[in-house]
Amino acid sequence: MIHWGREKRRKWQRRSKLQQVEVSTYWLLLLSPWIFYVSGMPQFAVQVAGPPAATAMGGAVVVLGLLQCLLGVRGLRRGIDTYLGTEQDPPRRLLVTGLVTFLLTTALVTALIARGWVADDNPAPTMALFAGLPSLTGVYGLVVPRRRSAAVTAGGCVLITAAFAAAGTTWPALLGTLFVLAISGLVGIFSPRCSAWYLAVMRELDGAREAQAQLAVAEERLRFSRDLHDVMGRDLSVIALKSELATQLARRDAASAAEQMREVQELARASQTEVRAVVRGYRETGLETELAGARAVLRAAGVDCRIESAQPGLESGAQAALGWVVREGATNVLRHAEANCCVIRLTRDAAGATALVMENDGLRPDQGRGGSGLTGLRERLAAVDGTLTGERDETARVFRLRAEIPASGSRRPHPPPEAPDGPGGPGGPASSGDGPAPEEAGPGAAGTGPGAAEAGPEAAGLADAAVGEGTGAARGESHG
Repeated sequence: MIHWGREKRRKWQRRSKLQQVEVSTYWLLLLSPWIFYVSGMPQFAVQVAGPPAATAMGGAVVVLGLLQCLLGVRGLRRGIDTYLGTEQDPPRRLLVTGLVTFLLTTALVTALIARGWVADDNPAPTMALFAGLPSLTGVYGLVVPRRRSAAVTAGGCVLITAAFAAAGTTWPALLGTLFVLAISGLVGIFSPRCSAWYLAVMRELDGAREAQAQLAVAEERLRFSRDLHDVMGRDLSVIALKSELATQLARRDAASAAEQMREVQELARASQTEVRAVVRGYRETGLETELAGARAVLRAAGVDCRIESAQPGLESGAQAALGWVVREGATNVLRHAEANCCVIRLTRDAAGATALVMENDGLRPDQGRGGSGLTGLRERLAAVDGTLTGERDETARVFRLRAEIPASGSRRPHPPPEAPDGPGGPGGPASSGDGPAPEEAGPGAAGTGPGAAEAGPEAAGLADAAVGEGTGAARGESHG
């Protein structure tokens, strides 16, 4: 017995919260017909007095009440399934059988009152019907609209009261009969219906929770894809640029070729650290670091990069979003433009709105295709109420990438990420996650090392050596 109880307990604990709620609700509802039966039928049975025929009729009422409970239990279960949508066929046969059973019970009780075998001044006749009416109305209320079921139940209570009046029941007893039957009938309607509604809401909440979990997984996948694209795009472009530069230097037997390859190695290692940070979700972008890095990378590629910054003192959230714009814009200049000059302007107006404009003179013909880079930037800016637009000036052969953040987004804080100590964390290398700073990118990146000095004019044509076409930002939509 103890083992059986423990097994039932473990089985109950293995159920989900929703399953536990459903099982407990079903059991309470399925017990309700028996509760009404036990509450009313014994009071009727002890009040029947008279010849054997009276006892036989009283016994028939008790048996019919028992049958009413059995039909009610089965009908309630199927009725709840119909209400929840798991059962397509309503329990019509059970409902009709229950109605016939209740009508027979009412006829027998009315006959007992008319023959005087049950006193009409006590609640015994009413309690006999009280024992079976909620079972019938409960099933009916689950398969038809609540207003219709309430109206039909109220009409049925009035008809039963009229039948009792015709059998000779006094007016005070009739009022009590009408009141008790109305209350029991309405309780029988709304109690199962409310329980079924609770179950429906619980299922919707459980489905919403599952959908939320799936959306969280999808969002994390999008975040990883976007961050990986933004992080690796510029680094791979710089690696390709420096590798091509080292090739040019090696052809001249320049000693600085080895220095360039060492810088490529360092940048590759820094990229590995950034990729690990992206996987962990800890990477953040600093605006000042990205501005300096973009200037160094573009100058290494022979692009004259000028930064006109008002240093508006943005919150961390806006700075991170604009940092991604600078990184992606510089990557696009290397990949998709043939620019000689790139200007980055950071301004803030009197209302507190911040604007970042990246303008380059390397406009290429519009290819009418877009990539994922600008889409990712728009998602990042949307988090701080910002917008991103790309403008093509065919006359001046200039492309402008413009990011705007209103005053509300500029003041929105961005909580710092929490990262464990160690590699990629606060206590490990590259903990800031902002990619290699200008000095980390090597002397050649800033155009001050021996590699940049000896490369000569070849550096200006190395932007096309950036890695493939990738899935980077829009080729036709964005070149800056």
